[in-house]
Amino acid sequence: MWWSFNKILVATTSGLSGFGEKIKAEQPALSLKERKEAEKPVEVKITVIYDNYSLVEGLETEWGFSCLIEGLEKTILFDTGGRGDLLLENMKKLNINPREIDIVFISHDHWDHTGGLLSFLQENPQVEVWLLDSFSPNLKNEVTRSGAILREIKGPSPVCSGAYSTGTLGDAIKEQSLVIESKEGLVLVTGCAHPGVLDIIRSVKSSSNQDIYLVMGGFHLLDLSPEELQEIADRFKESGVKKVGPSHCSGDLTRELFAQEYKQDLVEVGVGKTISFP
Repeated sequence: MWWSFNKILVATTSGLSGFGEKIKAEQPALSLKERKEAEKPVEVKITVIYDNYSLVEGLETEWGFSCLIEGLEKTILFDTGGRGDLLLENMKKLNINPREIDIVFISHDHWDHTGGLLSFLQENPQVEVWLLDSFSPNLKNEVTRSGAILREIKGPSPVCSGAYSTGTLGDAIKEQSLVIESKEGLVLVTGCAHPGVLDIIRSVKSSSNQDIYLVMGGFHLLDLSPEELQEIADRFKESGVKKVGPSHCSGDLTRELFAQEYKQDLVEVGVGKTISFP
């Protein structure tokens, strides 16, 4: 199947609910089968750089979202938040070097996810920038003028070994999500989930036929009633999602309700959070 990958970098990092130091690859890339059979855990780490929730004192918060995925064949920056200065300042405080990032993956063409892109590209114009082909010409021109490599996609596409794009989802607002393979199941990272977070989950499960270990990011559930949110939480569980990390545009009520439903399987997401998985 096209979504099968054969290389994952070995790294040392923190546990799922804790905090960790900046990851460094130490061994050759392994296939998913080799990772499952490895004596030592092979881990991927996600660090939240930009969000309107904070978990670490001294880091800046503002409406928007960005996170860094390390430990794969490529280091991926998922979205860039709304302000470049804030993105780069938090990177500095988190000891993240922009020039060590290989790929920028933009979920959708909204300011709170693309606003930091130009500032980032000034620091690292050598990256690949992954956009949907439906994104605005202005955004694409911003990428090409910087000297970065523009990757335009439409359908599901492998980004690197161990990670792939869902491709274009949604009608009114086009969006892509990032899917990461792990020994525990798939990790699904969403920007705002404008196409509907349940629809994204359904699409990923139907195309991969794999269980989903974690869904994290923006769920776009701010305006829903408690009854509607309860139904969505129930559907998450029915879909077999083991852990959830609602943030950004998910809303306070969503975070509270998912905390009640998922208890120890809720992953609290905010700036400075590190999440690791084998």
